[in-house]
Amino acid sequence: MKKGVVGLCLVAMLVAVAADCNPMELSPCLGAIKGGQSPSADCCSKLKAQQPCFCTYLKNPALQQYVSSPNAKKVAGICGVTIPAKC
Repeated sequence: MKKGVVGLCLVAMLVAVAADCNPMELSPCLGAIKGGQSPSADCCSKLKAQQPCFCTYLKNPALQQYVSSPNAKKVAGICGVTIPAKC
């Protein structure tokens, strides 16, 4: 019985994480990614919140350039967030 409850909780958590993937949440980072500015605290907070979504963004051709660019990796590094090399 406990295993079923734990499994159900894990599935619910994964669905909740997937439901929160919204690339528009990263808009505070746009100036840092596109213009090379220093990331704001809001940008870093949003990057950390969206980190579980990075593989989804990397697989989307329309979003990939914003997540995999050298500036995006630099901004993520400054914020202490890792962008996966492979998904």
